[in-house]
Amino acid sequence: MFKMLKKYWFYGLLASLFMLGEVTMDLLQPRLMSIIIDDGVLGLNNNNVGDLSLIISMGIKMVLIVFLGGLSGVLSGVFANIFSQRWGNDIRKACFKRVMEFSFEQTDRFSTGSLVTRITNDVTQLQNLSAQVVRGFVRTTYMFFGGIICVAMLSISFGKVLACSLPFVVIGIMLVISKVSPVFNILQKKLDRVNSVVQENVAGARVVKAYVKEDYERARFGVANKELVDTQLKVLRIFAFMVPVVNMVLNMVIVIIIKVGSLQVQAGSVTPGNIMAAITYLSNIMHSVMMLAMIFQTVSRGKASASRLNEILNTEPVITDGTNDKKAPVKGKVEFKNVSFAYPQGNGESVLHNIDLTINPGETFGILGSTGCGKTSLVSLIPRFYDTTDGNVLVDGVDVKDYKLEELRGKIAVALQKSELFNTTIKENVLWGKPDASDKEIKSACDSAQASEFIEALPDSYGAMVAEGGMSLSGGQKQRVAISRALLKNAEILIFDDSTSALDLKTERRLYDALRKNYADTTKIIIAQRIASVKEADRIAIIENGCIVACDNHKNLLKTSDIYRDIYDSQLKSGGDIGE
Repeated sequence: MFKMLKKYWFYGLLASLFMLGEVTMDLLQPRLMSIIIDDGVLGLNNNNVGDLSLIISMGIKMVLIVFLGGLSGVLSGVFANIFSQRWGNDIRKACFKRVMEFSFEQTDRFSTGSLVTRITNDVTQLQNLSAQVVRGFVRTTYMFFGGIICVAMLSISFGKVLACSLPFVVIGIMLVISKVSPVFNILQKKLDRVNSVVQENVAGARVVKAYVKEDYERARFGVANKELVDTQLKVLRIFAFMVPVVNMVLNMVIVIIIKVGSLQVQAGSVTPGNIMAAITYLSNIMHSVMMLAMIFQTVSRGKASASRLNEILNTEPVITDGTNDKKAPVKGKVEFKNVSFAYPQGNGESVLHNIDLTINPGETFGILGSTGCGKTSLVSLIPRFYDTTDGNVLVDGVDVKDYKLEELRGKIAVALQKSELFNTTIKENVLWGKPDASDKEIKSACDSAQASEFIEALPDSYGAMVAEGGMSLSGGQKQRVAISRALLKNAEILIFDDSTSALDLKTERRLYDALRKNYADTTKIIIAQRIASVKEADRIAIIENGCIVACDNHKNLLKTSDIYRDIYDSQLKSGGDIGE
């Protein structure tokens, strides 16, 4: 992350220099006020006769100094914001890019809520840290040491009083920081939890309402939010002790300065103006120490956030490009050679066992099996959503691990049961399949997906907006838009992962008729729960407990597979010959 910061060092330098200018103006003012009191008001150097012209001239100087200090402060803020915001922008984009490269297992490991928190809140904490360093740290450090020098120049006795008091303030502040620092990492994790609950409830709003679980979810959010608030309050309670301690020390030192100063005024070694200037410098010094403590708080929180962001940036994608530079022939052949697979985040138990299977180019291949038998896991290995535990998956004779990911996934189009649509127009959602497609190509894909009829009936037709998550469309409509997107891609391999489950049998039949007619050369892999969805396939594989127990066409499976026959009997057969 800090390599990205180097690009903006000049803005950081300008912010710091202008802050030095602002503090310099602040340090000059007490000295000028001292002159106004001693010479302008009391006339100590003029037989105790005040000098109005001196008061006016010094007042004008103070106004100019205030103006210059204010201008320097504004410019410091502008450049500090450019410095921090551009750096934060680069970090946020880098983190998002890395998240987009993560495999499913890595995304699951971080959790959606945590990734959202890191890319938003944690980046904001780093932005605050960088701005504080180039402005706040420079200001407090310069004010602290500059103020001490100015106090010592007024009177060495004042410097001694200050030197005796500062250790008490510094020790108190360090104790506060040591207590607070470990809490910030916990605080960010509590924020992760809150974001996760919110994300789950927004995405699953229909389920929450269908099961009347609003009260339950409010209570669950309340628990997560209370933990976050309690952690924040713990931090604030610790810091609540700091301000009174600093103010108490400040007031005690002011009393001592006044006492020591009064004695020295009587002795003629200092003036009343010196005492007032010393009190002003002292206040600035103490407040700079307190501000420094707040900066250390920002540093502690920024350090925790930097660690969390580095965890993203330093996590190398598990699934990366292969080294094969040769273009595989355009065919659409898929082979599984002794493939076994277990989910990385699971219990280590394999969900697929020793799969040997060849799907030929242009073939329509159906996959049936009970829930959890491994159907989706099997097809997820083709585009490398996951990698095999053992064995090899080949596409057009090349191991999928040897492909460049863009080339491999360019050969494959996927339509899922849960149709992920985006908050844009129907046309834009379909164009994900082929961004440069013509209106004629879009219409053709939607015709084949049986989506044109309902789309064109909408007031804005293809320009109709889709609500977030596709909530403005029915389940069948969402699936048909998603299928249109997959068909528009015109890939060599088309995977339907139970993507017609929300379609009625008549619409589904028209869809598959269109696929046979318009996409005859495309290899079509269809996962389904209904035999009607795969009955016309060239071959149908039956998966049970992660193994292929039968593979043939519909007619032969009715004769040779008891499992297939049982499914057929339960779904389709209402009497007559079983070989129908």
